[in-house]
Amino acid sequence: MSHKITVRQLIHQLQTVDPDLPAYLAINPDWPYAHYIGRLVEVPGPNGAVYLAENGQEGVLPPTVRTELGWAAV
Repeated sequence: MSHKITVRQLIHQLQTVDPDLPAYLAINPDWPYAHYIGRLVEVPGPNGAVYLAENGQEGVLPPTVRTELGWAAV
């Protein structure tokens, strides 16, 4: 997967899963916790971007998620 994805690509990926499931961020293989998604910030313009803020931790990622991401179990 590319280091950068567009909002369109993110929406496409999200449309393939159950829309009623909670969504989390998995950020760091050395600290494999599920993080809540916080605010969204859009920077408009030709060099703009969308940023999703982290909003705290839920707990350790399940082993199946770490395996699917290719992260070693802790």
